[in-house]
Amino acid sequence: MSQRYEPRNGFSRAIHHLEETLIALILGTMTVITFVNVVLRYVFNSSLIWGLETTLILFAWLVLLGMSYAVKVTAHLGVDAIINMLRPGPRKAMSLFAAGLCILYAVLLLKGAWDYWAPFAGFDQTSGRWFPTGFQDTRDRAFYETDQVPIADWLAVWLGDRFNMGEAYDKLPRFIPYLILPIGVTLLLIRFVQAAIGVAVGKRSALIVSHEAEDQVADVAHINKGD
Repeated sequence: MSQRYEPRNGFSRAIHHLEETLIALILGTMTVITFVNVVLRYVFNSSLIWGLETTLILFAWLVLLGMSYAVKVTAHLGVDAIINMLRPGPRKAMSLFAAGLCILYAVLLLKGAWDYWAPFAGFDQTSGRWFPTGFQDTRDRAFYETDQVPIADWLAVWLGDRFNMGEAYDKLPRFIPYLILPIGVTLLLIRFVQAAIGVAVGKRSALIVSHEAEDQVADVAHINKGD
């Protein structure tokens, strides 16, 4: 059976509900934009010119937020046929080894995410091939904008003053949608560390466990037994 995540205190519950709400809002917004565009196209022979690009951006946010959330609630699928054959001690050791590899992967991914996003916000990339050893001068790409996504005038001026050498943006600057790269990977790293700690102290039996099929079979059996 899968280990269902249960927040242990008020702050954890608030963060948990915030994540769920944000993911639901993103999914709902994507649905509304797509539905409106379909109606406009087939009924009024028009469309939201920025609709497709906005939906793609929201989808990227949904995926990159969802990957860390799924680690927290153990929703990722895991192959544990061999691990379950081991005794608790070796099973825990293998889980911790897997957690270490996942943390290492997340660290490498975070460096890549920062190095990709930083120039679009006017920041420097990190030096070093695998791990950051400092910062190196990087060509400023803060003037890059999305193709069609609009931006409020006051926000265009405010962001331009701080990131684009005082020049207001005409469209949404790219560093805003790309910001989900370092944010999403940072959250993923945090969740892997939390999962590793949970395994180490015995609060979790494995890093990522999800047996959705078993859960469904158990639910059906419980219903039938109740009948």
